[in-house]
Amino acid sequence: MGNAQSPLDFVSNRWLIIVTALFACLVAAIGPRVVNALRLWTIPTIGEELGSTEKRRQAYLAGARKLYSAGYQKFKDGVFLITTSRTSPTIVISPDFLPELKKLPDATLSMEAAVDESMETKYTKIETSVPIIPHTIKGELTPSLSRLSLTIASEVRDSLNLTMPPCDDWTEVNIHHALLRIVGMVSGRMFIGPELCRSEQYLDAAINYTMEVMGAQRAVQNMRPWLRPFRAQSLPEVKKLYQRIAEAEAFLEPVVKTRTDAMNDPTYEKPDDFLQWLIDGKDKFPDKNSQNLAKVQLGLTFAAVHTTTLTATNAFYDLAALPDLQIELRDEVREALAQSGGKFTSNVLQSMKKMDSFLKETLRVHPATMASFQRKVLKPFTLSSGQVIPAGVTIEIPAVAVSSDSNVFPQADKFDPLRFYKLRTEAKDGGSVEKAANNQFVSVNQSSLTFGYGRHACPGRFFAANEIKMILAHALLQYDVKNAGDATERYPNMEFAHMSIPDPSKKLRFKSVEV
Repeated sequence: MGNAQSPLDFVSNRWLIIVTALFACLVAAIGPRVVNALRLWTIPTIGEELGSTEKRRQAYLAGARKLYSAGYQKFKDGVFLITTSRTSPTIVISPDFLPELKKLPDATLSMEAAVDESMETKYTKIETSVPIIPHTIKGELTPSLSRLSLTIASEVRDSLNLTMPPCDDWTEVNIHHALLRIVGMVSGRMFIGPELCRSEQYLDAAINYTMEVMGAQRAVQNMRPWLRPFRAQSLPEVKKLYQRIAEAEAFLEPVVKTRTDAMNDPTYEKPDDFLQWLIDGKDKFPDKNSQNLAKVQLGLTFAAVHTTTLTATNAFYDLAALPDLQIELRDEVREALAQSGGKFTSNVLQSMKKMDSFLKETLRVHPATMASFQRKVLKPFTLSSGQVIPAGVTIEIPAVAVSSDSNVFPQADKFDPLRFYKLRTEAKDGGSVEKAANNQFVSVNQSSLTFGYGRHACPGRFFAANEIKMILAHALLQYDVKNAGDATERYPNMEFAHMSIPDPSKKLRFKSVEV
């Protein structure tokens, strides 16, 4: 009987087991967080002198360019923390590590998860996982660009003539608003076909959906992160976006159904456009996002209209401040067309190397976003420097700082429209085909990061490049352009957080070119 436990001992032992188990669970739950916190604690934070996290976040929202540039200068070969509008910590990594970063699998670095967070998709309802889109762009759209070049050129010419007012004398035009319609029509011609791309219903959906997504995103990001789950969906901008989504889908769903039903007719001739390619290929993609083709069209329109319009507007603002460049580029366009009998073939676009250089310089000086290669870290990994990057953070490359680095681009503070034309010419003369290719508008490398980097680099950049070149070429053949009023300097961009956009309220003056 000496081994018998008293009731008190029995209860005490049971409580000891329970407490030990609870402690083990607690350690398992918070242990990784503690380890991650310790790892983050060893990484320097840019803007620490500002004080609190909220003050650093407000500095980021007011304009992140200075923060990225300061961090890049101070920790150029390493990493640093930056306080952003995201809920997760953000580590900025030197572009020197890009070759090793691009080798990591999506199970370790997720672009989709990073976009979900930066675009506030929980509230803006943008679908980031739609595999049918990149597959169709790479497999159908890009290989078709040469074949469809004349079709795109025709739509550019017609949409420009439909949108621009008579310009017999100097006439003020809000070029950003005009470009939204022009890009909407040209993109729509490829995405949804000639019958609908000019309809006001389609243009209304394409243009206003794009604007309202960005408005909702900015409104949500202005809120403190902890407030968003409780109040974001009640924001007027977010409610307006939801209404726009419902209206756009109500227009697009019958369009998709009409096209799908028409395929039951054995005499039906399939259109050569993106919607048809989606219909033909959707059986290969059973995921629900790829099956909802109306929503796919909406997402595609957002990606195409928004970024292309911003880049084209930036280019027009640059051109307006450079009258001599207008003459030089116009001469290049005329010379290229003379070799093709006046047709905008794919070869004509490729031969306009000065135009290509000018657009690449516009991207360098006026990037749409301050950072690139944004990825959510799903599994911890170690850089070749020995620095451990923990799970749960977002990583990015300070693209704007790289573009402004005079060690990368001599006289980086100067806008040189022929910078990349000269680099391509020098490389070609030196026999370096690879170096010449690296200086093209669509190229992605460690110093040109606007379109991303690695396997997830923007697949639509080839179509966007052709579209923008054709718009500029047609405009140069028809108009001289300058700033409104007495302004001679290039209009400054507006910056919010990591974004830089041309001021959409500014006007330019256009006058028909005397032939």
